[in-house]
Amino acid sequence: MKLTIPEFSLVLLIGPSGAGKSTFARQWFKLTEVVSSDRCRAMISDDENDKLVSDEAFELLHQIVSKRLKIGKLTVVDATNVQAESRKSLIQLAKSFHCQVVAIMLDVPLPVCLERNRQRTDRRISKGAIRWQRNQMRQSFRGLKKEGFRKVIRLTGVAEIESLKQIVREALVVRRPELRGPFDVIGDVHGCYAELTELLAKLGYEFTSRNDRPHAMHPEGRTAVFVGDLVDRGPQNVEVLKLVMNMVDARTALCVPGNHDDKLKRKLQGKDVQLQHGLEVTWAEFEQQEADFHREVHDFIYRLPLHYVLDDGKLVVSHAGIHENMHGRESGAVRSFCLYGETTGEKDEHGLPVRYNWAQDYSGNAYVVFGHTPMTRPAWLNRTLNIDTGCVFGGKLTALQYPEMETVQVEAHAQYCAPSKPFEEPAGADGRNPQQMHDDHLYHSAVAGKLMVQTKLRKNLTIREGQTHAALEMMGRFGINPKWLIYLPPTMSPPESSELPDILEHPTEAFKYYLDQGIEEVMCEEKHMGSRAVAVICQRDEVAMTRFGLPSPAAGVVYSRSGRKFFETEELERELLLRMRASIDQAGLWDEHQTDWICLDMELLPWSTKAQSLLQHQYAPVGTAAITGTTEALKIWNQAKARGLEVNASHDHAAKLLEEAVAYREVYRGYCWDTEGLQGIQVAPFHLLASEGAVHADKSHDWHLGQIRKMGVADPELWRETRSFRVQLTDEDSVRQAIETWESWTSQGGEGMVVKPPQFLTNGDFGAVQPAIKCRGREYLRIIYGMSYDRPDALAKLKPRKVKTKRSLALREFALGLEALERFVAREPLRRIHECSLAVLALEAEEVDPRL
Repeated sequence: MKLTIPEFSLVLLIGPSGAGKSTFARQWFKLTEVVSSDRCRAMISDDENDKLVSDEAFELLHQIVSKRLKIGKLTVVDATNVQAESRKSLIQLAKSFHCQVVAIMLDVPLPVCLERNRQRTDRRISKGAIRWQRNQMRQSFRGLKKEGFRKVIRLTGVAEIESLKQIVREALVVRRPELRGPFDVIGDVHGCYAELTELLAKLGYEFTSRNDRPHAMHPEGRTAVFVGDLVDRGPQNVEVLKLVMNMVDARTALCVPGNHDDKLKRKLQGKDVQLQHGLEVTWAEFEQQEADFHREVHDFIYRLPLHYVLDDGKLVVSHAGIHENMHGRESGAVRSFCLYGETTGEKDEHGLPVRYNWAQDYSGNAYVVFGHTPMTRPAWLNRTLNIDTGCVFGGKLTALQYPEMETVQVEAHAQYCAPSKPFEEPAGADGRNPQQMHDDHLYHSAVAGKLMVQTKLRKNLTIREGQTHAALEMMGRFGINPKWLIYLPPTMSPPESSELPDILEHPTEAFKYYLDQGIEEVMCEEKHMGSRAVAVICQRDEVAMTRFGLPSPAAGVVYSRSGRKFFETEELERELLLRMRASIDQAGLWDEHQTDWICLDMELLPWSTKAQSLLQHQYAPVGTAAITGTTEALKIWNQAKARGLEVNASHDHAAKLLEEAVAYREVYRGYCWDTEGLQGIQVAPFHLLASEGAVHADKSHDWHLGQIRKMGVADPELWRETRSFRVQLTDEDSVRQAIETWESWTSQGGEGMVVKPPQFLTNGDFGAVQPAIKCRGREYLRIIYGMSYDRPDALAKLKPRKVKTKRSLALREFALGLEALERFVAREPLRRIHECSLAVLALEAEEVDPRL
């Protein structure tokens, strides 16, 4: 014998003590799927038989069941469940999670139950109690369906129970995760056959005849998905049904029902349905059709799933939308929402129900595509898209291509029906789309506490609660408008300490790191001593509103790696952005990348532009004090020497200190120069991070620098080129020349160089590798570790430094930065982009030596 139960269901085992429920549960279900009342008693009081904790045990049982149903897990309740009152709370719990309830009744003869009870050594139930339980079970059998059980299975006698060979878990028809597309999701057709065939042709479908009816299929295997409302109001409802039914039967299409389709089904069932709201048009056509066609259409609509969960849960299609907690589930509430949506209970000025905008509260990861409410144009909101653009009312018929996320439309050939009210307009008065208007408000609850961020590069990254609090405080008080914050650059690790006795950092260790990872060629780039900055440049000021959702026009933004405004005055920022825009204009990059915005990762020079306060209050006072103090000390030691005192050691020590102090001052002075407005300011970008429709992490570093050189041609005074070269790590001459170049650059006052794989994204033999390693020069490190850091005793203390934590931090921040860009380019909600940027800031609170 074989039993079938839904793959997602709450299974209640019903039977008296001794019926064999626990044995049955162990035989046919996973240990983790079974929630036993006896086991819950034991978890609380260490005794399965302790009736004094029954209330607490069943409270725990309900909590466990609730947690499992919430995440869509089949759950089996192993308890007597013989009374309707005890079953009622579990049925209500399942209903709240849109879960089907199955009863499996083990109707074992009373003598068998009593004998099994007699043989138990752990506990025994009185004969009267068992007799009562069995009577309660048998009396309730006929009423189980009315209680809310979707399926009732009664196994009578030991022989029937033992004859069971298999319990099949039947997939819910709404769950089709194995169907990965590509899909063409088509909006409400409403009998517009001519427009439907035109749209399918535009999408690349080819038309044939199948079973003497029209048929369409895509040569590349794409699948059409109809969001329902195939019929009513339009002129060719029967033809639309024939085409769609043929496509669904041939598996070249999927379809969910709309409320108009459901109403037609009820009419075909003989229900008292009023012929209005377009059904009168459809029914007039049906009266010309044979009864067989009526039955075929009824059966077709009857079998349609209320929604589809596709592509491993990434795409959900429903007629009127669907809440996240309803995805992949079936219930009366799910049916109502999928067909009719949700209303506020109010009426609008046209006397029609006001539909609640459920999409504004949606926060799921799956994309939801739906129709039902005519809009002037499709517009994304929180990963949901309404593609009903009112074709039957003279609008357009729209399709969404998935996973391309592009819409394709055809114009209505006529207005077949006058709308009862004007179409809803998704854009605001200022031209911003619904998502941008919704993103005017970010909610603390979305990012407060422990944060889990999914990234493509590093999977799940966890941010501790304390870290997010500090990041939120910083962003709230000092950060730029979050709508600009599409990327924060990662930190960068230095190499391991050099094996050379008199130096802390050297390219040899950076080269060795990559070679050990199986990477035989690297790129070396000049490291500019400026301030790290991100620039977003708009082709036109209005792009700040239309693409970034800002409330007013702007040329773009320049911000620091901590998400703060780079310049103190908006005038200076705008002047810089306009010059950068003009350079990009002349380079022709707007057209080359088909974009109206560009995001650059860069250094902005001089260092003093951003670090003026740091120079004035830290570096300069230290340098001045050291030079002044050691100069005066030398005067004293010189006087002492003139008097014949033996002070050579103290004199030499002071002279060495003075030499180091002067070197320290010369280092930071080399990174400072006077500027007047933009005069003297330079930008040195090294990555063209993103443009419309693309994150350029798939390009080589040569490509990035080549793009930036194009920008610099028109304004060489502003754009500073980044020198670079490649190194073959298995070629001794190539490595030697690279080291000599590093020595030359750093001896001339350069900060150092950055060593990285040739490709932006690279995996080594052991997984992800550092995107870059900075190798700083001997003199530059004075302002990091102190003016006397390179003395033998100081180096001995510094060399044991560990870079493992810094490198872990660099990889995590790198993944988060690119994830934020990917989400912005994909036009995801701001909260999804913002959580990545917030996570980068939060990670900066980790305990890592800031000098690394």
